Amino acid sequence: MGWMADETGLDKREANYVPLTPLSHLTRAKRVFPDRDALVYGHHRYTYAQMHERVTRLASALVKAGIKPGDVVATILPNVPAHVEATWAVPATGGVLNTINIRLDVDTIAYIFDHGEAKIILCDSQFIPVCMEAIDRMEGPAPLVIEVPDDVAGVPHLGNQMDYEDFLKTGDLDFQWIMPEDEWESIALNYTSGTTGRPKGVVYHHRGAYLITMATPISWRMTLYPRYLTIVPLFHCNNWCHVWMIPALGGAVVCCRDVTAKAIYNAIADEGVTHFGGAPIVLNLIVNAKAEDRREFDHTVEVFTAGAPPAAATLAAVGKLGFNITQVYGLTETYGPATECTWDPAWEALPADEQAAIKARQGVSMPMNEHITVVDENVQQIPMDATTQGEIVMRGNSVMKGYYKNPEATEKAFRGGYFHSEDLAIQHPNGYMQIADRAKDIIISGGENISSVEVEGALMHHPAVNLCAVVAMPDEKWGEVPCAFVELKEGAEATDADLIAHVRSRLAGFKTPKKVLFEELPKTSTGKIQKFELRAKARAMVESA
Repeated sequence: MGWMADETGLDKREANYVPLTPLSHLTRAKRVFPDRDALVYGHHRYTYAQMHERVTRLASALVKAGIKPGDVVATILPNVPAHVEATWAVPATGGVLNTINIRLDVDTIAYIFDHGEAKIILCDSQFIPVCMEAIDRMEGPAPLVIEVPDDVAGVPHLGNQMDYEDFLKTGDLDFQWIMPEDEWESIALNYTSGTTGRPKGVVYHHRGAYLITMATPISWRMTLYPRYLTIVPLFHCNNWCHVWMIPALGGAVVCCRDVTAKAIYNAIADEGVTHFGGAPIVLNLIVNAKAEDRREFDHTVEVFTAGAPPAAATLAAVGKLGFNITQVYGLTETYGPATECTWDPAWEALPADEQAAIKARQGVSMPMNEHITVVDENVQQIPMDATTQGEIVMRGNSVMKGYYKNPEATEKAFRGGYFHSEDLAIQHPNGYMQIADRAKDIIISGGENISSVEVEGALMHHPAVNLCAVVAMPDEKWGEVPCAFVELKEGAEATDADLIAHVRSRLAGFKTPKKVLFEELPKTSTGKIQKFELRAKARAMVESA
């Protein structure tokens, strides 16, 4: 007898098959943890019962405002309660959540509005001017804007759009959430940082979002009732899907609008924070905090760190302060973290510097993924000899559906039965991966991806620039920053300050080169710029400083 459902008569039924979705975590938390803290922000305290009510009202209000299943709702918000509520409410309408990086320039935001076809935008008062300018530059119809003022941070209401709390009041408490009929339905649209020109729209499905919320507690060694601090932006891979995870554990999300050492230490001491994620720059903030910004605490804080590999010295220093660091690695296309540096207790016997070096590795697949490894150009496994380089590739349920409205890029990314990261790595004999270089010269600064091509394009618009190349330069605070090498046109003049100001006028501030050097660029016989030489030069400048 076969064991396929159609051969045994054991079919899917309402009682034994429910499409996977992280929305189930909050509906369960309302029943199981109604009076426990769900959301904390300054003087705001919401229990799970209260948060569920607010999410329901928001979902209802969005539907009344015209949102239908499949429609996109965008956000331009920092890590505040409204952003957490939108993370639940938009999918509860059957809609697709599009969280937009608050650091982006106006042109890019306008492109995302148009490409994603957002019907409604939830926007923090601080960013209303940028939002409205982006809408003015749109080619498509203008979306409705809901303004979210912030009484805790003292951000005033500008009074030009509908107020968020007033908008919530238009919603009904008896609204029935629109749960997915198919777990492959889209839940979120996240735009990459544009590593090759315009950003690409990465589409997540409910199944992938659910499974990463079930796997992460295993990797993070979580138990019930964690207190989670939102250092990772909610616009970045939907906060690595952590906000969708916390209700499964009955934990509390502690919002952090502005990331500072003082805010982190206060949250740990005052709110009992037990977990947070962040880029290596966050670890540097903690290590280099002023004495007056530090607070005493008596528990270990578990930290996921990702982005540019953290320096071993930083990992060693932060570990002495009560923080246990786990290095993870992933991309927007993998819902955030996809691999972890799973710790082997046998390594405890190693010297501290060797332990820190191991912790800086990207490691092995997290439980929700099927297979992650390093392959050659023929998609064949490379030797695990800690020397041979290849590309990190991935297969699993928490890999994106594809790039929105971009079938060519989707097919390229999925060639050979794997998602191709375009990140180059070696593999150690135990299978642990370690990034050796990044394809397409991506610069990871403070956890944000910067396209060297985009920065070079901005520089080339300056009338004095003949040729340029932008590479990553190590930086103690940000991990990496852009460093520009420039050839000027014959007879032309420009200073480093001129070019930096020029780029700043065209791109977001964090994409601006922090150093500009004027010299002839090294090239191959065919005229291709040899960026590896420039990276080495930038690295040597920092090391000799």
